[in-house]
Amino acid sequence: MLWKLLIRSQPCGLCSFRKMLSAPNYRPSLACFTYTNDHQSNKENKRTVEKLYKFSVDIRKIRRLKGWVLFEDETYVEEIANALRQLGAEETAVASILERCPEAIVCSPTAVNTQRELWRLVCKNEQELVKLIEQFPESFFTVKDQETQKLNIQFFQELGLKNVVISRLLTTASNIFHSPVEKNKQMISILQESYLNVGGSEGNMKVWLLKLLSQNPFILLHSSAAIKETLGFLQEKGFTNVDILQLLSSLKGFLFQLCPGSIQNSISFSKNAFECTDHDLKQLVLKCPAILYYSIPVLEERIQGLLKEGISIAQIKETPMVLELTPQIVQYRLRKLNSLGYRIKDGNLVNLSGTKKEFEANFGKIQAKKGRPLFNPVAPLNIEE
Repeated sequence: MLWKLLIRSQPCGLCSFRKMLSAPNYRPSLACFTYTNDHQSNKENKRTVEKLYKFSVDIRKIRRLKGWVLFEDETYVEEIANALRQLGAEETAVASILERCPEAIVCSPTAVNTQRELWRLVCKNEQELVKLIEQFPESFFTVKDQETQKLNIQFFQELGLKNVVISRLLTTASNIFHSPVEKNKQMISILQESYLNVGGSEGNMKVWLLKLLSQNPFILLHSSAAIKETLGFLQEKGFTNVDILQLLSSLKGFLFQLCPGSIQNSISFSKNAFECTDHDLKQLVLKCPAILYYSIPVLEERIQGLLKEGISIAQIKETPMVLELTPQIVQYRLRKLNSLGYRIKDGNLVNLSGTKKEFEANFGKIQAKKGRPLFNPVAPLNIEE
């Protein structure tokens, strides 16, 4: 649960890129897509519009989102549509892809064929490939750096990442495939070296690294200097190698997304909020590494939300993992526990915290216990005459 919560709180480079592409006035550079624009007119390309109508594409949607493609002199509507149909995409799927990713029609058929071969390296069959394209057309039709993409795919395969993971990264973290393969190799070496330097074992390193990449691939876009700086700062703050190794295991690569400044701010805020010493704070962080990761406004909101529910600072310090829950989740869980007469204010927060699955399991145990008879039905009754 933690990594999911954490990854949602961070801006995604891919999402920012897609948002930029969706802006009505945005036009990608020549480096992003293969198309010609030498003789662009001031009117829409009539042939392009007619061909899109032929494939039942909603032209109004394209005009609203990425109308620039309709002004291009050279487009490949029929070629792209036929390529998708050859892969097994149905007519409705083809229309949907072209509506959501109209820049596909300015990609040359040659580039698209190369992209298809690249993605086939990690897809079991064309049915799987077309499903990915239907879900993530923008990732597929970003046809730049194709030789670099191929080298990176091969590198990740050699590293031990499963094809299903690599295909997911192609669609959700495509930027890492556009980085030079040597840069990615260097970052992998830095991560391995960092893990070993804080006491990690060779045997566990590969498992840790593969989980890191599958859960937080954007770590490869960071600089090696930033990683070393973060680890050095934690050591200055009194975290031992064993402590840092524990944080690496809990936070995976998210630890490396932190900078000394943000860590210091989180530490200062938490020390004041919990009125604790450096040693006590370190113990809190080791129990709940998210204290380092969440921004101060998020931490403040969650602490205030718990206090409003009658939960004390002492209880939060005893079970800091409860800070991983949003105020809405806390309120929902408290209502369920209160329905069974469970007074969370009088005990610890163990039954409140945890993943959804863990909470439901604990709730079920409490519910079952409440439903048991208060006497032993097989014991003899002691009745006074």
